[in-house]
Amino acid sequence: MRYSKYFLPTLREIPADAEVISHQLMLRAGMIRRVAAGIYDTLPLGLRVVRKVENIIREEMDKAGGQEVFLPSIQPAELWEETGRWDFYGKELLRMKDRHNRDFCYGPTHEEVITDMVRRDVRSYRQLPLTLYQIQTKFRDEIRPRFGLMRGREFVMKDAYSFDRDQAGAEASYQAMHDAYSAIFSRCGLSFRAVEADTGKIGGSLSHEFMVLADTGEDRIVSCESCDYAANLEMAAVAASDKMEDGAEPGKKPESVGTPGKKSVEEVAEFLGVKPTDLVKTIILSGEAGDVAAMVRGDHDVNPVKVRKLVGDDTLELAEPEVVQRVTGAPVGFAGPMGLEIPIYVDHSVVSMTDFVTGANEADTHMTGVNHTLYEIAEAGDLREAAKGDPCPKCGAQLTFLRGITKYSQSMGAAFLDESGKEKTMEMGCFGIGVGRTVAASIEQNHDDKGIIWPVPIAPFTVCLLSMNPDDGEVAGTADKLYRALSESGIEVLYDERDERPGVKFNDADLTGIPLRITVGKRGIKEGNVELRVRATGEESKVPVDGVLRAVEDFLNRSSSRVTQFLIKG
Repeated sequence: MRYSKYFLPTLREIPADAEVISHQLMLRAGMIRRVAAGIYDTLPLGLRVVRKVENIIREEMDKAGGQEVFLPSIQPAELWEETGRWDFYGKELLRMKDRHNRDFCYGPTHEEVITDMVRRDVRSYRQLPLTLYQIQTKFRDEIRPRFGLMRGREFVMKDAYSFDRDQAGAEASYQAMHDAYSAIFSRCGLSFRAVEADTGKIGGSLSHEFMVLADTGEDRIVSCESCDYAANLEMAAVAASDKMEDGAEPGKKPESVGTPGKKSVEEVAEFLGVKPTDLVKTIILSGEAGDVAAMVRGDHDVNPVKVRKLVGDDTLELAEPEVVQRVTGAPVGFAGPMGLEIPIYVDHSVVSMTDFVTGANEADTHMTGVNHTLYEIAEAGDLREAAKGDPCPKCGAQLTFLRGITKYSQSMGAAFLDESGKEKTMEMGCFGIGVGRTVAASIEQNHDDKGIIWPVPIAPFTVCLLSMNPDDGEVAGTADKLYRALSESGIEVLYDERDERPGVKFNDADLTGIPLRITVGKRGIKEGNVELRVRATGEESKVPVDGVLRAVEDFLNRSSSRVTQFLIKG
């Protein structure tokens, strides 16, 4: 492709509304342009990368036994009502009516549609196992779309669905998808971890998120360097502490103490002359089944996902201030367990505590000398987020914390006739990859202060060929000859033959991140050489004109070898 004919509008300045590096560089490198909040045009350079990622996904999904389908993006409400998600999904679901006043939605995911298709046409155990996948546009009406393709409202996603006869088959399908995902991200040149995750609004019992490791990631990952344990912060397990009977005996009586204007743990601890670990926070959560209280130590944070699992109510969320006032009789910051008429759940770390401090359910007031005998505990369990210094739940080594960018994976159901003719429910799995998000994640991981550094497998072009003196016949002729030779050999080349200053060409080459730069100039041609520069390392070398094709092929072979080694080790 000749640069002068290519639609590649690069920008020199960082756009003011671009917060993270991938968003900044995708705009500056002419890959995307904003249409509305969370909705983007994908320009030619960006689409080439997207297609590279899609092709890798297709190859690995096909290798894992998947079959590609294409499902409608507009879905009837009846299917969503059947699963109970029409109301549960909330405002992220973009709803609409057709001319007959029938309800539809723009699909944020396709569990309902795929299950409806399979239950109509798959009736026998002989048709199972079955894995279907698609690459399709989705829409989720995010309350705060940001970070470009990292958290947009409209996005392209690969979603796959497995259907099996039994749990053993479902686990085998799950492992096949796990292996396929590992191969996909390895081939895309990404550093990642597969971590235990919550199944979220889709449901199910087994779930992993593949986290691409990046400093700007929104998701925190808990990882152990001594074993293979890894989980996102919502799912990271915390070992149980001693039971109450093993702790110290209560030695104080409860006493109400005025703490005017002191709401935070740090403020209350300093005011009372105690440590934050001597305080217990009482957090109110609300759900469809009612309100509950969760108690965690002062230096810990409650994990709503864990509370939902312990209570058995997936709708539980942190209560609004007016709910806290109604339940406790006090504003936020002064809740305590005594006198509450709602179930109280206690974190393991609180079970063995005695004579601790809590809110007094009265404004500007706390209680000291509080003990568990003063109220009824519904159940104790792991209710807090993992924290720095916690031991690994598998091997006991200290956990480390990383940041990552999420991919997806989750579950649902339909029916078939088994060998004896009895109807059984299929075991279903759901697996997804955000395609644009994968592209953005690659940039987050692979960039410098000059621009993008594409891994070879997903780079829009392999070679950026620069003609430094396009008005010089010998230089232009040599560059044209190299362009033809490389292109005829199947190597993707962006040929910059523009009448621009060298600095502009070098800057655009670095910004767009093409792996290998070949520079043809007057001085080199006189010596019979051109200059090769590897974008990722900055390594430069002089190569004879007639040796360019071999040098490029050697570079590609080395790159391919590194990916192969990564896959084998993985």
